[in-house]
Amino acid sequence: MVQHLHSVAAKHVNQLDGTPARTVWFQYWDTVLTYQKSYLARLKYVHTNPVRHSLVRDPGAYPWCSAGWFERTAPRSFYATVIRFPCDQVNVPDEFDVPSVG
Repeated sequence: MVQHLHSVAAKHVNQLDGTPARTVWFQYWDTVLTYQKSYLARLKYVHTNPVRHSLVRDPGAYPWCSAGWFERTAPRSFYATVIRFPCDQVNVPDEFDVPSVG
């Protein structure tokens, strides 16, 4: 189902942009998270990814990330738990890794 969704979405987006051969959903893979700690670590990882890649200093400032929405809408206690949660053990290498903004 996910493969079909990605195919349909990619064709539609490429048609809108006039780029029929562009690769969309590059290196997508699915992971089943079975532990709450894994979920929390990855949620923080995803929300702080723009900072790690030196795109912004504040994750909420990156418009193509859910970090700003999460900060505005999540219950304060849950947001605080996620933001404090360590994610240094999450290892998701990609070709865009650069030193983070310090």
